[in-house]
Amino acid sequence: MTAPVNSKRTISLAQSLGYFTISLVINSLGNVLTLISSDHVHPSFLGSAYWTAADADLGHAFLGNNAWVLFWAFFGLGVFISFLNALLLKKLDWKRIGGNIAFMLPFLLFIQWFANLFESLPQATSWVGNILYVLLNFFGVFLIGTAISIYQRVNLVLHSQDDLFQIIRFKYVHGNATVAMWLSYLPPTVFGLIAFLVTGRIDNIGIGTIFAFLFQGSFTGWADKHVFPKLKHQALDMGN
Repeated sequence: MTAPVNSKRTISLAQSLGYFTISLVINSLGNVLTLISSDHVHPSFLGSAYWTAADADLGHAFLGNNAWVLFWAFFGLGVFISFLNALLLKKLDWKRIGGNIAFMLPFLLFIQWFANLFESLPQATSWVGNILYVLLNFFGVFLIGTAISIYQRVNLVLHSQDDLFQIIRFKYVHGNATVAMWLSYLPPTVFGLIAFLVTGRIDNIGIGTIFAFLFQGSFTGWADKHVFPKLKHQALDMGN
C-alpha cells in the first residue's frame, strides 16, 4: 500500500481520538499478551513481540526486576528512538517528539495495568496449556499489528517505534509494510544484543518473537485494508 509522503487530515478530531483510543488499548493488550504468555510456559520458548522483547530484556539488564521496569525501559528507549526518527527526517520536530512522548505515557500505563491484571493467569502445566499460550502469543502479535495500522492511519500521535516504522515505510520503501517492519527492527536487535552482553541471557525471545518478526508487518498491511477500511492515512509528514 502506498500513500503520499505529505497529506492532509480528512477526519475530525473527535473521530481521530476515538480511533486512537481503540488502537491504544488494542496495542497495549497485544504487547502484554505476548509477554504474559511467554512468562507462563516452561521451559520458556515463546518470547514476545520483537520490540517488546528487546525493551524488556534491556530494561531488566539495567534496571533489574521491579514493578515499574517495563514502564521506564519502554519510556527511555522510546525517547531515544524519537531522536533517531528526527535524524532520518533530517529535521528536529519538537512537536512530533512531544507527540511520541504523549503517546507513550498512556500506552505504558495501559501496559502496566494489563500486566498486573494478567499476571495471575495459571502457569502452563501440560501440552494443552502450552498450545493455548502459543495461540495467545500469536494473537497478541496480530493485535499489535492491527493497532499499529489504526493509529498510523490516524496519525494523531505515534509511539516513536511506530513512527520509525512509518518513516521507513513511506520515505524509503514505497509503502511496503513488511519490508519497513523488518528494517525498523534494527534498533531492537541492537538493544537485545546489548542486554545479552550484560546478562548473558535472552529471556523474552523465542518462536513468538520470530512469528512477530515474520508477520507483524503483514498484519499491519492487512489491517490497512480490512480494519476500518475507509480510514486513510492522515497528515503524513515525511520531512524533506
